[in-house]
Amino acid sequence: MNAVDGVDNEREAVMADERPQQILAALGGAGNVVEIEGCITRLRCELEDASVVDENALRKLGVHGVTKVGDVVQVVVGPEADAIAEDIQDLM
Repeated sequence: MNAVDGVDNEREAVMADERPQQILAALGGAGNVVEIEGCITRLRCELEDASVVDENALRKLGVHGVTKVGDVVQVVVGPEADAIAEDIQDLM
């Protein structure tokens, strides 16, 4: 491992630690989230108001997709969905 790899790995670790907080913000904050749970590769989110979801911010965080049906939003994050959902619940 060279110094550049070490910096990249450190940056990725910091980004991973901040990702739940950033996803929560993109969902409209804790006050907008009624319920959130991890489901295999997705975050299933029941929201007060799905219209405030910042899909561009979610995409910049590397999510693979966003699906909205009424006030239920599914955010495809990959196999770490359960861990991210738990971290978001801890933030609320």
